[in-house]
Parts: sequence; structure tokens; C-alpha cells
Amino acid sequence: MQTTTRTEELIALEDRYGAHNYHPLPVVLEKGEGVFVWDVEGKKYYDFLSAYSAVNQGHCHPHLVKTMSEQIQRLTLTSRAFYNAELGKFDKYMSETFGYDKVLPMNSGAEAVETALKLCRKWGHEVKGVKETEGKIIVCDQNFHGRTTTIISFSSDPDAKDGYGPYTPGFETIPYNDIPALEAALQSDDVIGFMVEPIQGEAGVVVPDNDYLPKAAELCRKHNALFIADEVQTGIARTGSLLAVWGVGEEGEQLKPDVLILGKALSGGMYPVSAVLADDPVMLTIQPGQHGSTFGGNPVAAQVAIAALEVVKNENLAENAKELGELFRSEMQRIIDQSDLVTLVRGKGLLNAIVINDSPDSKTAWNICVRLSENGLLAKPTHGNIIRFAPPLVMTKEQLLDCVSIIEKTLSEF
Repeated sequence: MQTTTRTEELIALEDRYGAHNYHPLPVVLEKGEGVFVWDVEGKKYYDFLSAYSAVNQGHCHPHLVKTMSEQIQRLTLTSRAFYNAELGKFDKYMSETFGYDKVLPMNSGAEAVETALKLCRKWGHEVKGVKETEGKIIVCDQNFHGRTTTIISFSSDPDAKDGYGPYTPGFETIPYNDIPALEAALQSDDVIGFMVEPIQGEAGVVVPDNDYLPKAAELCRKHNALFIADEVQTGIARTGSLLAVWGVGEEGEQLKPDVLILGKALSGGMYPVSAVLADDPVMLTIQPGQHGSTFGGNPVAAQVAIAALEVVKNENLAENAKELGELFRSEMQRIIDQSDLVTLVRGKGLLNAIVINDSPDSKTAWNICVRLSENGLLAKPTHGNIIRFAPPLVMTKEQLLDCVSIIEKTLSEF
């Protein structure tokens, strides 16, 4: 008589009653601590995805658990119909940390992107003077900014886009990491903004030239268009600096976008928290009643976000990400030099990817990730033949080298 494992039972339950809009690896997790997670059978894994860089501070960080536990016993939600005792503290902490006049809190990364797009359009119409029917926002090919109707309207990913029309107008797509293309697009007086990922994560951790973002920001200033940085995945120390835009250009330079979008690790994975930051001439174009969120800026979110940023600062997670990222890429390159299976490693900080020597339509990368899970490490393919590696930033050098050994062993099995 065949017995069914708890893993199989829970996967079948989700398959029966849940929508089929994801294709997870066949593991069912129920516990996490630091860089590790455990499945329902008790097997322990290194988490090498960090919930797509939302768990930079590690799973269930004690400071975040304590902060959230204390706050949910006092007050969880007031809506924005009333002031709450925590939001002002959050606004001040964010303003001083990132250097902006104002903060607009939301919940998910996609909500924050939508907020930034609305903010750009409001500014474009009211300040730059472009007609509402003519304002254009420039975006990049192979972008990933979320999955709302407006955002997928300018996606080049058929899985995200096809079948959801009619699409929202007002966007122009140009190649990523292409300054001449951006300069040509900005010649139109109807352009009100340029939104870009400092590193394209979902596209396979595509890192642009080091001078790309500074030159893009300069062009936007020259043509009176807002430079909007989507740091939902790259922000909060993931790439070796608190913001990815702070780690480009001249040494020590801190590039300041006109609009900054944050999410994911802003709460350390404890709670949905996102934020849009801008200075007064941009942010104050939105007036009361013109945008909002019932849960945005709630007391729990405010407290947890401050605590999450405190962990990043107090535990030097940006510095750790930079150091371990360099070590990881050098170790991956050593493996590549000895193998035909992997052709390339790329990334910055602890946001990295390897390119498998097979077509994007093959299942090789998926099969490697399944084998990695069997060997105790969780990662996920993107764009078919690319495997993204993004462990929690609290990882130690010893743990990283252990993970490198698992990856090397797994690749040797193929």
C-alpha cells in the first residue's frame, strides 16, 4: 500500500484549491532562521533566493520578530483617516536615510511602481506642462516592474503580457544599457520620465555599464524628465551598497534619482512594505484624496521597516554583500573555467546569476535547480537557461563556500 508524504499532500492541496499562476520547485517550507529554511519533512536547505531579495536580513531576524510582535499587540491599523503614532517616525527615518523631502508609503512593490508612474504623470502634466493625453514615460526592454495591468502594458515578457489587453498607453520602450537610445527618445518634449532598474533582476541579473545610470540621470535633467529608479529588488544593501544607484559612477558618488522606489527587503520579509521617495516639487503634486492605500503607512509596517533598516546598518550587510559577492563570482568563474555546462557568471554584491549552456527552451536549468534542492540549496531559474543566486545578506564566508561546494557538486552531476 503506497503512502503519501506530507509534502505530496500539501502540494496536492494547493494544486486542487489554489490558482495555477506559479510553478514552484517541489519543496514545501515551514520554518526559517537566518540563511536556512526547513521543509515539512524536516530537511534543511540554504535559501539562495531570499524570496526574490525580500529576506536580505535573514529569515525571522530576532530584532524584526520582537519589533513586530510588540507592535501588533498595541495597534495594527488605523487607515489614513487618522494619524498614527508610528508613521511620522518612519517618514523621518526614511527621509534622513535616503535623502529625500517626502515619503509615500505603500504595501507591495507593484503598488509602489504604480505610485511612481502616477506621480510622474501628475508632475509632467502640472509642472512640465505636457497634456494628459500626450505624456510619455520611457522604459527598458526586458524590464520587470510588477504585474498590474498598467505595468504589464510595457512588458516585453509574453508570459506576463499576452492575453491581458487592451493595454495602457503612454510608454516608449528602448534597449537597456543604451545611452544613445535614451538620448534619442528624450528629444521629444512629451517625455516626462525614464523608469529603470539599476540591475535587471528578472531578465537574468543584467548589470549595465558603470556609467550608464549617471549618464541617464544627467540626460533626464538636461531634457526636464524625471529619472525614476526601481530599487524594489536591488535596494536595501543587496548589491553591496544601501542602494544600487549609490554604487555606480565615480568612487563615493551617491546618485540621487528624482523618484526612488523601494520594497521587498524594506521589511526584511516580515510584512508587505513599500515606499516611493521624492523631493517636494515632485511629491507635493499629489494632494489629499488623489492617491492612497488603506494599509499603506500602517503602524506595523512603519515599525518593522525602521527595524529592518537598523539591521542592515548595525550588521554591516551592504559591506558583507559586497565582499561575499566578489568571492562568489570568483568561485563561480573557477567552476566555469573547468566546465562547458556554465558559460557566464554575472552580478553585483549578492545578486548574481549563472548562464547555463543550453537553449532558453530547455529544462536543463530547472533540472539543475531540482538537483540543487536535493543537495540542500534552493534557487530558481529565470528566462529558461539562467539561474539566479541571491542568498540572505547575513550569510557568512564559511556558509557561502559551503554553498559553492553544493553548486559545484551539483553541476558536476550534469
